[in-house]
Amino acid sequence: MTSPHVDAGEATGTEDALARSGTDPAEATDPADPAEATEPAEAAEATGPSEATKVTTVRKRFSPLSVLRTLRHHPLGLAGGLLLTLVVAFCFLGPLVHPTNQTDVDLLNASLPPGPGHPLGTDPNGFDVLGRLMAGGKVSLQIGLLAALFATTLGTVYGAVAALAGGMLDGFLMRVVDILLSVPFLFFVLILSARFHANAVTLALVIGGFSWLVSARLVRGEVLTLRVREFVLAARVMGASRRRLILTHLIPNALGVIIVNITFQVADAVLVVAALGFLGFGLTYPTADWGSQLASGATYISADHWWLIYPVGGCIILTVLALNLLADALRDAVGRRAD
Repeated sequence: MTSPHVDAGEATGTEDALARSGTDPAEATDPADPAEATEPAEAAEATGPSEATKVTTVRKRFSPLSVLRTLRHHPLGLAGGLLLTLVVAFCFLGPLVHPTNQTDVDLLNASLPPGPGHPLGTDPNGFDVLGRLMAGGKVSLQIGLLAALFATTLGTVYGAVAALAGGMLDGFLMRVVDILLSVPFLFFVLILSARFHANAVTLALVIGGFSWLVSARLVRGEVLTLRVREFVLAARVMGASRRRLILTHLIPNALGVIIVNITFQVADAVLVVAALGFLGFGLTYPTADWGSQLASGATYISADHWWLIYPVGGCIILTVLALNLLADALRDAVGRRAD
């Protein structure tokens, strides 16, 4: 006959063992199917709690809502987003409030200072400067966004394929990137812009065709860390093709880095468009861009026509500043989410 004292001690020891193993006492005595009861234990022994946590963290894909919640605590990011929203509204909605004629030259009203009917005066061709700023900003943002999307798409696919392939193919593809990065970017863009008739689409494709190299290196580095994760290895064991691995598992998990890179690419493209226009290799009449406006105003700097220089220069600075602030905030938000 067993004493009550011994029974209590055995019960206490059993409960402590169950508590250390993380098993509910009710589940331990549940007469379930033995096969079902052994599968979780075998999985826990195979992976361990740290590996399970790692898999769960990597499987979290880019969530816009979670990033927006993180951005609420980033004042510079909020300022950049608000400033960019104002610039976009100014360029795309402003012409509806202040419609102007940006195609017909009016020499009788050329180089007028700011006044009634022309809040920022007119340029040497008689175009309203405020309306010209809106039209030039609209084109510059469209070119920047199209160039960024083209460059990021090409660079993402290229970098993901190189990282997933590995070995000699990866080395060859990245040496091609290194060689192209050594080529002066602005030099070739100037040559192509001078050789071919520049319009918004061709200029965006030319800029994007030389900007994808950075995206390829960034995505390759991200995919190199993802391809050894358990969910990618499991997909490979299940027979997933490389195309499915890239489109379903690797690129969606690298989406945060890709979106941050797009924001920086837009800012760089806006600067390149302004530089080409300032050097005289940008868009031609009747299409306006901020670079050509700045170049036109620079010839009248000695005449103290400030309305031809400072407004367009301020628009370029504010747009690039807003994009950079937003990109920095997005990078911090994506980094916190990854941690």
